[in-house]
Amino acid sequence: MAVADRLLAAWYAGHPALHLLRPLEWLYRAVVRRKRQRFLAGEGAIYRAPVPVVVVGNITVGGTGKTPLILWLIEHCRQRGLRAGVVSRGYGAQPPQLPWRVEAGQEAAVAGDEPLLIVQRTGVPLMIDPDRSRAVRALLDAEPLDLILCDDGLQHYRLARDLELVLVDAARGLGNRRCLPAGPLREPVERLSSVDALLFNGAREDGGDGFAFRLQPGALVNLASGQRASLSHFPAGQQVHAVAGIGNPQRFFDTLEALNWRPVPHPFPDHAQYSPRQLAFSPDLPLLMTEKDAVKCRAFAAPGWWYLAVDATPSPAFVAWFDAQLARLLPGRPDLKGCSDGSETA
Repeated sequence: MAVADRLLAAWYAGHPALHLLRPLEWLYRAVVRRKRQRFLAGEGAIYRAPVPVVVVGNITVGGTGKTPLILWLIEHCRQRGLRAGVVSRGYGAQPPQLPWRVEAGQEAAVAGDEPLLIVQRTGVPLMIDPDRSRAVRALLDAEPLDLILCDDGLQHYRLARDLELVLVDAARGLGNRRCLPAGPLREPVERLSSVDALLFNGAREDGGDGFAFRLQPGALVNLASGQRASLSHFPAGQQVHAVAGIGNPQRFFDTLEALNWRPVPHPFPDHAQYSPRQLAFSPDLPLLMTEKDAVKCRAFAAPGWWYLAVDATPSPAFVAWFDAQLARLLPGRPDLKGCSDGSETA
């Protein structure tokens, strides 16, 4: 097990040796606290966009389902007649310049795996730049948009925001509830009291502290041919090689088991880059991966390689709440008032 994996396991298991990292945690907390205080006081260069900015983020290290929720938000806004754009850090991307407009035909090494996935799935205008403020400016210069969705960026305090949506893995929770490096938190747990909405990935129902949303498998897609197949393509009990280079690979393996397949798990680091040799597993079985992994493997995919397309399904209460926020943030759009009865879930 890699050092990062051992540390992640310790955070969520509450390993006693983590107390040795407390002095570093106190230093980290002090830096984070100061950044937030400066933001709340309006100090420094803080950019406020001329359109609403919705940040989708988390306070934990590791995957919580941000990308599927971003995809849902894009489509939901389109259904409401709104033109949404997306900005992202573009983790791991190496574009020729910054900010960089991501297009569907680019390589993941240039655009980043998650931004490329979002553009290929939706065609949304998307700009990457570690400086989210600069990315927003560039995107608004290029496109007439009604609002901006910021993929991650909860802790990027140089960008003013109108809504903060924070995702939490319902199964893993907040681990030992300590900040880096003694725990998985990017900010102290008290930060959650100031966000606009909490969404719990994997929760079955809404709770007093937030909304439920789930990731629903939709179809199998062949990497080599683009063929879409139903989830009945593989029979119950089918053994498959399962590849996941995401923040929480176990969630993907659990999903395959819930579909009554028998995954042989092959976890990789988040944002891993692949080669054909790395994925030459034995015995010869169908290979299933996440859509995020697929954008990096299409160029050398074998005929038996598939990815599982998943869609976020937020609770009806969240849908109604979000529609109310859209109507509030865009008062010049009377068509948004009362646009949801809370019955939409996908």
